[in-house]
Amino acid sequence: MNIGEAAGASGVSAKMIRHYEALELLPEVARSESGYRQYDAAAVHTLRFIRRARELGFGIAEIRTLLQLWRNRERASSEVKRIALEHAADLQRRIDEMQAMKRTLEHLARECHGDGRPDCPILEDLAHAAPDGCGASHAGATRFR
Repeated sequence: MNIGEAAGASGVSAKMIRHYEALELLPEVARSESGYRQYDAAAVHTLRFIRRARELGFGIAEIRTLLQLWRNRERASSEVKRIALEHAADLQRRIDEMQAMKRTLEHLARECHGDGRPDCPILEDLAHAAPDGCGASHAGATRFR
């Protein structure tokens, strides 16, 4: 099948298929006499694997490792589990950071009068951010906590 058909069958755009090929996540695919890429069922299956891994937020390096493990029938599932749990922990850390940002923004918005006056705690916080990114504290609000 050509790249358009592989894109339709895998749910990965043709542009991303070419990108994954450039990153060598896909084995080199055959080409027709006229130079067009020809994808087989195994390539489409690999593309679906990559798409699902991306949906779960795995990065390219992690996907590369997961693909190697997937292709290795003598693998230890403990390695796959370790990668998944590390990724889950990273996702939780990012969720916690975003929730802290949300709480800080909600606090700053509550402190802002939102009227015609020029003073604004939101802008004050942005203007007085510390070099380490911790920001200024307004009435008990602490950035990223």
